Amino acid sequence: MTKLHKRRGPLALVALGLAAMLTLSACSGDGSPGGGPGQPGSTDAQQTAATSAKLMVQPADGARDVPPADAAQVSITDGELQAVTLTNPDGKQVAGRLAADKRSWTVTEPLGYGKTYTWSGTALGADGKQNTINGSFTTVNPRRQLAATLNVGDNQTYGIAMPIALTFGTKVTDKAAVERALTVETTPKTEGSWAWVSDTTVHWRPKDYWQPNTQVKVTANLYGRKIGEGIYGKQDVTASFSIGRSQIVKGDTRTHHMQVIRDGVQIADYPVSYGLDSDPGRVTHSGVHVVMSKHATYSMNNPRYNYFDVNVPWAVRISNNGEFIHGLAESVWAQGKQNISHGCLNLSPARAKEYYDGALVGDPVEITGSTQTLSARDGDYSDWTYSWAEWTKLSALAS
Repeated sequence: MTKLHKRRGPLALVALGLAAMLTLSACSGDGSPGGGPGQPGSTDAQQTAATSAKLMVQPADGARDVPPADAAQVSITDGELQAVTLTNPDGKQVAGRLAADKRSWTVTEPLGYGKTYTWSGTALGADGKQNTINGSFTTVNPRRQLAATLNVGDNQTYGIAMPIALTFGTKVTDKAAVERALTVETTPKTEGSWAWVSDTTVHWRPKDYWQPNTQVKVTANLYGRKIGEGIYGKQDVTASFSIGRSQIVKGDTRTHHMQVIRDGVQIADYPVSYGLDSDPGRVTHSGVHVVMSKHATYSMNNPRYNYFDVNVPWAVRISNNGEFIHGLAESVWAQGKQNISHGCLNLSPARAKEYYDGALVGDPVEITGSTQTLSARDGDYSDWTYSWAEWTKLSALAS
């Protein structure tokens, strides 16, 4: 070759052109003479391109105690998958999806607990060799399966202070694992955080009140996940809901009134009797309460103060510590003048009905002026008693 490069005549040009054609043929890999792997005249680049396929099967053959939530997948480099089957102990094929480039196949249905699954199939390598897919693995058999419930429901509408609550039937020991399985999607985008308010309950609340008309989807992908030693999630739970108009109740125990502010406009100013100020056991607590439920009639009981089965109309629960907004004809004389109740906000029955009809679960009720302050011990929806900095520290994933 050195001599050919030194020559200047037509023969040299012909020789160089022939060498270039041979080089292009080898690089193209189109099957022309001199282009086949391992054949005389093949290039290093072509031999590298035709390497053997590498098959990866997850979980690995013989794996045991596999969490069903772990990805079950077959993938290949330097080749394509031709057929992949995962079979359960009953001989039924598990649903799966082959990627468009035919380089991976992934399970698309939940695997069961305590079951052995078997792989089979074939793959074709770039070197033209066929590869067999085989192996088996066994999923974990949990000591306990733990279920959870959400406080929100599909297609429901809630107020602007509504927290999302996920509650388990027993203590959660791996709170971080649970939190990693939770997602909240919002339109428009809303800043918020999960926080563990007890060993069995985790809440998500926005940094500030929800923007009206926000669309929310919460998903707890718990099934198949380890959430404690020998404890795994029993099922996934999800809900899609809406936030309605803005409505805020503002009440001051010193003025004996409460105002209803809807979308920034005051629509009502009601005379009220709050809890008796002189008795710490009866005083209405200051702080941000949240409407929790509505009842056309409700039976009130308080053994400490020796009253039982007192039925009141149009009761709106605002805390699990016994505080309601409800009608009470017997206290109309005090409404707007004195605080005499056992912690509730008493209205006339007609005014209570008017408020009841317009209230949504999740509406904030902001009380000021009393001698006692609402705290985390006062009910299930005490989310707004925390500052944002305090709230985010209650996340199991807080840094």
